[in-house]
Amino acid sequence: MRISDTLTGSKREFTPISGNQVRMYVCGVTPYAPVHVGHAMSYIVFDVVRRYLTYLGYDVRHVQNFTDVDDKLIDRANQGNTTVKALAQQFIDDYFQSMDSLNILRAHEYPKASQEVPGMLEMIGGLIEKGYAYESSGDVYFRVVKNADYGKLSHRSLDTMRAGARLEVSELKEHPMDFVLWKAAKPGEPTWDSPWGPGRPGWHIECSVMSRHYLGSTIDIHGGGQDLIFPHHENEIAQSEAFEDGDAPFSQFWMHNGLLQLDKEKMSKSLGNLVTVKETLERFEPDAIRLFVLQSHYRSPLSYSEESLEGAKRAALRLRQAVNLKRPENTGDALDASAYCERFKTAMDDDFNTPQAVAALFDLAHEINRAVEQGRGVNDAQETMRELGGQVLGFTYTEPDVAVSDEMSVRIQALVDKRQALRTERNFADADAARDELTALGVTLTDTPTGTEWHLQG
Repeated sequence: MRISDTLTGSKREFTPISGNQVRMYVCGVTPYAPVHVGHAMSYIVFDVVRRYLTYLGYDVRHVQNFTDVDDKLIDRANQGNTTVKALAQQFIDDYFQSMDSLNILRAHEYPKASQEVPGMLEMIGGLIEKGYAYESSGDVYFRVVKNADYGKLSHRSLDTMRAGARLEVSELKEHPMDFVLWKAAKPGEPTWDSPWGPGRPGWHIECSVMSRHYLGSTIDIHGGGQDLIFPHHENEIAQSEAFEDGDAPFSQFWMHNGLLQLDKEKMSKSLGNLVTVKETLERFEPDAIRLFVLQSHYRSPLSYSEESLEGAKRAALRLRQAVNLKRPENTGDALDASAYCERFKTAMDDDFNTPQAVAALFDLAHEINRAVEQGRGVNDAQETMRELGGQVLGFTYTEPDVAVSDEMSVRIQALVDKRQALRTERNFADADAARDELTALGVTLTDTPTGTEWHLQG
């Protein structure tokens, strides 16, 4: 199994540090607004990473944080005349509701920045003691020039970073690229006591502390969106490895998913061009949203569009019908799904190539439909689809909750019966017209040896 590592810029063989155990940290959300489809893309990706590693037999330990101490969160709470804690909890609840609806497995731990301040104070103090950080008027900054390989994740030098960055001018810093570890207290902000005076932690320090606390000084996989490579993950590496005196890498692999775009711009809360998960779930079932994400490679950008989701919705229906197809009594050899299973695993072993893995499932679904028409056994093949598509890719294969009135049901069944009678008479033109009428109603037909099954799409 090989995984693309952002740090080395290469695809490397994956070998966990501690035998069968895989320790994975994924950067979480800042809970000041509803989660959007861009968030869903990232967490579906890492949900599938975790699911596949578990499928292979690894014992995966998954940690994901909540940044509940942040400038945007504080500003939004002050504007809404509420507390930071209350606002954060509101959108943490929204996060769990949305992710649960998408069948995303919950992490084993969800530490909050506000609850990990003692560990942050310990790490910041250690960095000061080692000469990697310094206090300045109540703030504490990381000294980037002390870190010889700063920039190794984003593959840039300090000079190129400085030239391309929008820097906050501050006389408190020794170097313009020095980043804050601790911020001196300001009116209207939550504060904690520290050796450098009251204040609150900076953004980057939290993930280093949480990862170390819950997973150890070196982890196997650190994940997040490509927008986190610099400065967030770059700074995580610098402070974490400095604290450990460079004795061990912070993470063996750095995985970064491509970003979801809307009108050629990254979908984000700060830009205000977001589509929330809850809004999307009102129109599309979870399997359609998952398929929309997994039909592209996780490292590639993905463009949001209603048309793409409609296509994923139709495609998810084909998979669902093949898995749930009623089987007649077998009259021939059972369908062998082993070749499709091997194709699936070969694709996933190649840097979690879900587009190729999904293609193998669609080919298997096609063969299941053919086998049923031929009266062959498909039990094992359907179980393979449930295992690979359900256990690994997270599809539920659940029929969407579509209300069908008695009147509509009678109308649909009458058209189905009419089409079947016309086909028996070999009047295929009128039979196709009846099928077109059913399609216009949102009905999908599946012809089997025991009759025609119909499904009303959501």
